[in-house]
Amino acid sequence: MLECVMRFELDNILIDEIIFFMENQDGEFTLDTLERKIIDHNNKTDEDNGERYIDTPQWSSNDGYRLMEKFASDLKNPIIRQELSDALNRNKGVFRAYRDALARYPEMEKKWHNYKDAEMRKTITGWYNALREEWGLEPAGIEPEDNTSLVLEDFFIRAGEGEFNFTAETINGDSAASVSAVLEDTPGIGKALIVNNLEVNPVYRGMGIGKALLAKVIEKADEKDLDIIIDLPCESDFFSRSLYLENFKPVMKRFLRKNEKLKNA
Repeated sequence: MLECVMRFELDNILIDEIIFFMENQDGEFTLDTLERKIIDHNNKTDEDNGERYIDTPQWSSNDGYRLMEKFASDLKNPIIRQELSDALNRNKGVFRAYRDALARYPEMEKKWHNYKDAEMRKTITGWYNALREEWGLEPAGIEPEDNTSLVLEDFFIRAGEGEFNFTAETINGDSAASVSAVLEDTPGIGKALIVNNLEVNPVYRGMGIGKALLAKVIEKADEKDLDIIIDLPCESDFFSRSLYLENFKPVMKRFLRKNEKLKNA
């Protein structure tokens, strides 16, 4: 009977509870597989023979620090990345400084919480599948709960004055990004939509806003069976991956030679 009790099923409700106690650094906690709840490690009953209670996954402040460090280092936005790195390099008060830095950017703060939740769920899934291996069972393919709301939900995308112009604004009405395109006759191609501006406020870069605006332009172009041309500045080459995913293909390279007299003037 006790062997069956140990073989518990892991669902999103239990995962959420385990995450809550993993983040509590003030005690040691155990999963009561009979009651399907987390209890204080010291509250186990004497009747247990090692089958009913299972220690929850280990999660220390060092694990939390490494997760914050990885999130910051992977950010494309240089402004926020630097602020988070500065917070992590403090001698003390690191966690509070990190939270305070994120609080200045609500959209990125939401992205951090979604990221942390996903990473902790991976840790729990690994812990559970290690137990299943001990039980002689196949690994479980646990479907993550759909709670990772896109950061873009915090932006409003509005149509601009032109048919192919769009802007993105924060919930406070601040301008976050814009895109504009014009229809032109192009040698060798014919009528095509030329994207002449795609700009994202540096504070909001790395959040997918540029891709969202481009998607609106693509949607409009597809309605009219139009080709799309984008000149991508060299410093924005990181955006080329998003273009490849939308089936854009490079067709030319532009070279520039600066006049030495004008450059030194």
